[in-house]
Amino acid sequence: MKHVSIKDIAKELSIAHSTVSRALNDKYDIKKETREKVLKKAEEMGYYPNPMAKKLKENKSFNIGVVVPEFRNAFFPDVILGIQDVLLSKGYQILIMQSNEDPIIEESNIRTLHENMVDGLIISLTADSHNVSFLKNLSNKNFPIVQFNRVSDKLETSKVVFDDYTWASFATEHLIKQGYKKILHFAASQDIALCKYREKGFINALKRHKLPCNKEQIVPSGLTIEDGKKAMEKVLESNMDFDAIFAVTDPTALGAMMVLKQHKIEIPERVGVVGFSESRLSQVIEPSLTSVKQPTFEMGQAAANLIIQEIETEVKVPQVMTLGGNFKVGKSSVRL
Repeated sequence: MKHVSIKDIAKELSIAHSTVSRALNDKYDIKKETREKVLKKAEEMGYYPNPMAKKLKENKSFNIGVVVPEFRNAFFPDVILGIQDVLLSKGYQILIMQSNEDPIIEESNIRTLHENMVDGLIISLTADSHNVSFLKNLSNKNFPIVQFNRVSDKLETSKVVFDDYTWASFATEHLIKQGYKKILHFAASQDIALCKYREKGFINALKRHKLPCNKEQIVPSGLTIEDGKKAMEKVLESNMDFDAIFAVTDPTALGAMMVLKQHKIEIPERVGVVGFSESRLSQVIEPSLTSVKQPTFEMGQAAANLIIQEIETEVKVPQVMTLGGNFKVGKSSVRL
């Protein structure tokens, strides 16, 4: 079916196509009767604006790329809803790609979006994004980029982050106040800023309360349920003396809890567990998981507002927005 153009409407009405254009764009220098006649004919002929023409005229695609590590948990879909809430109201569409926690797929996704001329990129990095040189090159060329949640300090872009240090410290202190004294931290890659700050919050909370704090208490893990399972098995095999776990994410905590249950280790009587992010699974598992709740929808809105600023402002100064959250106490950590 042929796309009806402004020229087609002009031909039907025997008027100049510039007159039709002014009528459709509600310009001041057009008579009311002419505008009404043009709008009526446009509706009859099934006219709608050519999006490509608008994009070429304004040198914009009105598309924003969004790259996330995974969709297995509700965290990233909830953030995307916040992003969409803002961008759709501003006339932008979002193109969503997921990297499946693979840095090679992640870079491929970024290249694809950039080659398809998106106006900007909103991204949360994979756990293994050690090399961010491609993103750095794009940023150096003034391509608008906003990182959220999983960000790299190696990239000088705008960021939307959570106050991971403060809330990790708070989560660790909760375990201390419940009487736990030999607490482990299931940690993840220090290349991701949130992992680094959650680990620092854990360490400093132990120091403030004059509890043991040594490198053996930092257990290399990851961000997934499988990572939590593997780390927990290694801890049990090592016969390490511990009575609580603060995990870098809820999935990591849930993996640890599954293994503890398999070994018939009571939670929270023998081992207390705290996660981070308050995934929906945290309330389904028994006992319910104590966790830090992050404002996912608001995080998406903030990232979207920042990318709009990046696109519409000629002078780009990276901004960092830091959000707070809530602490949700479940049964996995309550002894007293």
